[in-house]
Order: sequence, then structure tokens, then C-alpha cells
Amino acid sequence: QVQLVESGGGSVQAGGSLRLTCAASGYLYRSWYCMGWFRQAPGKEREAVARIDRAGRATYADSVKGRFTISQDNARNTLYLQMNSLKPEDTAMYYCATLQSDTCPESVQFYNYWGQGTQVTVSS
Repeated sequence: QVQLVESGGGSVQAGGSLRLTCAASGYLYRSWYCMGWFRQAPGKEREAVARIDRAGRATYADSVKGRFTISQDNARNTLYLQMNSLKPEDTAMYYCATLQSDTCPESVQFYNYWGQGTQVTVSS
């Protein structure tokens, strides 16, 4: 049983920073997997923000490269998203998701487990 719980969202002014945390539990810790952060703004499709595989290889959306950093602890029980230089267009509900795979596809359709989401609001 895999459970994902996001936290760390909030309201921040443009240029500010937030760190999102995803606490994971279950068989995820003993299996091949990838984890990722996704976001969805009202009226828009859910999109991949950053993904990281078991080997620690990270992939970022072009819109967040150089500003966001995805990381995980050594036990792979916690996933982070450090968000710097936030922009109003970063405003969205952010979700943590995982897939039991050794690769991390971009499409949200491949991910089997999702957290409840945490809201990030960036004001100008």
C-alpha cells in the first residue's frame, strides 16, 4: 500500500521561495519506482513539473528549469521540491505522484498513486 502526503504549500509573493514535501510510505521503499511533482491550475491540464527516478536522475519542465529542484532522501521516503524565484504563473495545486517503474514518463496517465495536493499561490 502506497500513501503520499504533500505539505509545504502556501501563499508567497513573486520572487519568493517555498519547499514542498511529499511523505511516502509503503512498498515504494523496496521497489523500482519514480516520483514526481505535478501541478494543475484552474482550467488547465495537469502537467509534470519535475520527476526523479531511482538512480536520482531528474527531469524538469522548461518553465521551471533553474528555479525548481527536486530531491529525495537516502531512504526515498521523502520527496522535496524546492521552488525559488516563484512567479505568478507557478500558482497551482501541486501533487506528488509515484509510478512503480525504473523510468519516469512525463504523462500523468502513467502514475498510479497520487497525494491529495498542496496549494501554491504566488502573488505579484
